[in-house]
Amino acid sequence: MSLTLKPLTLTAEAADAHADEVRRTSCTVLRGCFPVETIEAWNEAFQPLLRRAIAEDGRNPNRGAARHYVTLPFHGLFADARIIDNDAVMAVVERLVGTDGVLCQLASDTPLKGSDYQGLHRDTQLLFPETGVETPPYQLAVNFPLVDVTPERGPMEYAPGTHMTSKAEGLRRIESGEAPLLPVFLNRGDVMIRDVRHIHRGTPNLTDTPRPMVVIGYSRRWLFRPEVQTRVPRETLDGLPERARRWLRFNPVFDRTEEALQTAETYRAFAY
Repeated sequence: MSLTLKPLTLTAEAADAHADEVRRTSCTVLRGCFPVETIEAWNEAFQPLLRRAIAEDGRNPNRGAARHYVTLPFHGLFADARIIDNDAVMAVVERLVGTDGVLCQLASDTPLKGSDYQGLHRDTQLLFPETGVETPPYQLAVNFPLVDVTPERGPMEYAPGTHMTSKAEGLRRIESGEAPLLPVFLNRGDVMIRDVRHIHRGTPNLTDTPRPMVVIGYSRRWLFRPEVQTRVPRETLDGLPERARRWLRFNPVFDRTEEALQTAETYRAFAY
């Protein structure tokens, strides 16, 4: 039986340290951030969405063999302010992309048995490709699994520090061993905050248990990626705290909830 724990709180010093770790290595983990009972409820509600995605994707999974990207409806338990507006998470996020940023994505990536290694990739490209110069963080992925991530369930692997190099240099460092690929093992309730520019890949899920990894995308206010979209029902928006409403301010809002729940994302080209 799962135990209900108090929400994770971070001192200003701890939040600074986590943000600095992202700037330095590209990634940080908040252990025990979310209640396990909440994650279990998300997983139960997610399974019908996954089954539908598997049926619709057929022989053309959108993230590689037996691996599915599924947009989550921004409604009900998937719009729980304790998750999408979590104080500990937001303390780190705001230090990295500003207090006036935007929540731009709520989705999931799930490898099934039969999945394979993804190619090494980044989740975005340079802001100014012609310069070859990296910048401070402008787009973050807040990831958390709906099941425990074990070595057999396809953990993400990433190369620390490669968010601030060119892709070619990052690949060279991986090949030379200067930046070894590290697996990320997370338990239900753990949260990973990462700079999406780092070089990483998904690994094979060798088990019969799907491994859903939720992603909440937070960006600087001026970043717009039209292929990614969070559609917000007005009744959901009106019930959220002020900070959450502010971070959702540039997303489309629908008076009819059923219209908001129609998936409009076209996020198939994900690797850079």
